[in-house]
Amino acid sequence: MSAVAGAPREKEAVATALRDADGLILCTHEHPDGDALGSLIAMTRALHALDKDAVAFMSPDEFPLPYEYAFLELDHFVTVPPPDLDERTIVFLDCGNIDRNPADVLKRPGAHIVNVDHHHDNTRFGTVDWVEPTASSTAEMVWSLLEPLGVPLTREIAEALYVGLITDTGRFMYENTGPRAHLMAADLLAAGIDAQAIYRRLFEGVPQAKLSLLARGLGKLERFEGGLLTLTHLSKDDYESTQAEEGYSEGVVDHLRSLEGTAVAGLVRDLLGAGKDEERKVSLRASDDRVDVSRIAREQGGGGHRRAAGFSTRMGWDELVEFLRHEVRAQLPAA
Repeated sequence: MSAVAGAPREKEAVATALRDADGLILCTHEHPDGDALGSLIAMTRALHALDKDAVAFMSPDEFPLPYEYAFLELDHFVTVPPPDLDERTIVFLDCGNIDRNPADVLKRPGAHIVNVDHHHDNTRFGTVDWVEPTASSTAEMVWSLLEPLGVPLTREIAEALYVGLITDTGRFMYENTGPRAHLMAADLLAAGIDAQAIYRRLFEGVPQAKLSLLARGLGKLERFEGGLLTLTHLSKDDYESTQAEEGYSEGVVDHLRSLEGTAVAGLVRDLLGAGKDEERKVSLRASDDRVDVSRIAREQGGGGHRRAAGFSTRMGWDELVEFLRHEVRAQLPAA
């Protein structure tokens, strides 16, 4: 097993904090993706291997999970924090900013927080922080913690970690896929996972409504700044007409990023549900290192990675387009 390079003292401090804690509650960001879920499941199982009293918490609003993650076994998950929350160490995984978790009960003053994350713009909100931007995923960091914790890599832990690894590296295609990611994959395969079965669960069996929603998004594509900025939007009507679930928009923005000449791609989608009127989620992707889309997202209270970031807004379409055009021009002055 190969350890994540970077800050060994920070990693050892996290390992010590986990070993010393009697009770723990683990959490991640809202609308968790594969890395968030995989890291959460794997870390919870690892702590139970140490006979720790550990639960993973997610808001009831997050259920049911999107169809691609429905096969995951959510051992020791709760939707209501336990009554002894004040006595538990809180472990945030894959959460760049504490406000990305909507549960105010986890943000009480004086809480002992362990923060494990690979986002470069992490605000280091923990009592103990281990932030490793060179890691391909938070799952990679959890994998590297198993050895200092003395936890064997079981098939069940490896399956969860593989979900985090392949989703956050885009099936090993994104620029964050370094040598350690492939070493990790080899280790997980050696632990007995069925990689093909996991791929099929995550990336095949796509509902027809998802393809219909994709067609809507591609049909509304617009280009700005000489094609450097490619945008589309999905309205509540698009979801209703296609009978698509909110999570079915996942992946639309990646189609835009692949368009020739695009430096920044963006999907603007209406948020569904009560109290979400006029609220939109903006997902941004950069095709190369010329633009840091996390910088754009932070201007609106969001965040993420250099090439993948997002934020929520109540700006109308025209105002939002002008904002994005201005931000792209600021980073690409020759545009």
